[in-house]
Amino acid sequence: MTLENLDALRVGPAQKSLPEGSSELTVRELLDRGLHLSDLTTPVLALTGPAMEANIALLAQYCARHGVALAPHGKTTMAPDLWRQQIEAGAWGVTVANPAQLAVARAAGIARVQLANCLVDPHGIALAQAMTAEGVEVLSWVDDLAAVARLARHLAADGPALDVLVELGAPGGRTGARGIDAAREVAAAVHASPRLRLRGVAGYEGALAHDRSAEGLAAVTAYLEDMRALLVRLAAEGLLDAEEIVLTAGGSAYFDLVVDRFAGVGEEVAASAGELRTTVMLRSGAYIVHDDGFYRGITPLGAATEGGGLVPAMHAWVRVLSRPEPTLALLDGGKRDLSFDEGLPEPQRAMPGFGAASRRLEGARATAMNDQHTFLEIPADDPLAVGDVVRLGLSHPCTALDKWRLIPVIDDAEAADPAVTALLRTYF
Repeated sequence: MTLENLDALRVGPAQKSLPEGSSELTVRELLDRGLHLSDLTTPVLALTGPAMEANIALLAQYCARHGVALAPHGKTTMAPDLWRQQIEAGAWGVTVANPAQLAVARAAGIARVQLANCLVDPHGIALAQAMTAEGVEVLSWVDDLAAVARLARHLAADGPALDVLVELGAPGGRTGARGIDAAREVAAAVHASPRLRLRGVAGYEGALAHDRSAEGLAAVTAYLEDMRALLVRLAAEGLLDAEEIVLTAGGSAYFDLVVDRFAGVGEEVAASAGELRTTVMLRSGAYIVHDDGFYRGITPLGAATEGGGLVPAMHAWVRVLSRPEPTLALLDGGKRDLSFDEGLPEPQRAMPGFGAASRRLEGARATAMNDQHTFLEIPADDPLAVGDVVRLGLSHPCTALDKWRLIPVIDDAEAADPAVTALLRTYF
């Protein structure tokens, strides 16, 4: 598989919202016409280019300041063009979740990839080994003895060994060995296998909390301390199989706790295991797009952060289809177009049409969504009319971008009629 030249890609009905009559054009020809959002049909989701650039730079600076690496989770965008921008800004590589995403990373020429999951599919195992043979640095996870045995059984005897991280889990969490002792047993099995190399410890803290309450933060902190203790123990027992080892956690919600709890772990490991060099690696992915919902409320780099925080780079523009009741308006975007799993869309601004002056939608809220409709509760005296354009803020980019194959990138979400500067190809 190779990724097609986007400039040569012909657009068509498979790409939603593009202008009527553009199916004979390539992406480059379409962009050269000078597109604006007013040229597209609603509903349309768009990403703001300058906002994404600012978010990339902000987290790169944060990681550099704290001496940690970043392997952003590519599943958020599944857009190799954005992955490359993140790597150019200093990211170690990218993280993916499954063999299909691993194949996209291979086709995109990504040199370092972490597969943040257990490899159990035989084809996926073969792919990871083939990429390793090609010189790509591939890290995958294991969390029990059965996974270790399956990996060893399916790896080709004449191919290179596969680098793995032992995953520590927690009760009520997701995958991962339940407890330090269980994880140590898995690590020993990896160390004993001639086809595997133990490169460190991995985990995912985001499954343990969903807010920044004292209880949630305490659960995440305790888990991260266990991850650290596991790595130090494995180092002291000589079970790690490389001089450069990895300790990785950190989604887009609690990466500040990861930085805090893992601070100084390299020195602690070196004190017990000599020449080992430790890389603490975050895997935050949603930060590049941010949102107007879940991540806005939970990120450590919020708007109040000194020097400015992450900014939402994802919005949808929809039109009013119907106003059948005084306090109800139906919008032309629904679950097939917009995310809804981490909160309904946030109505922000309205205007009679693109290019006209917009106003804040005071007192409006989304109350429900169908496949192709959003229900908007509005004050009875609000002048919102059929055909008006509404800008929505969205929550959770991971389940918004996956609904779009070619996403307009715009210059300014606050403009009356934003200019489309690029079309971003996704590979969900």
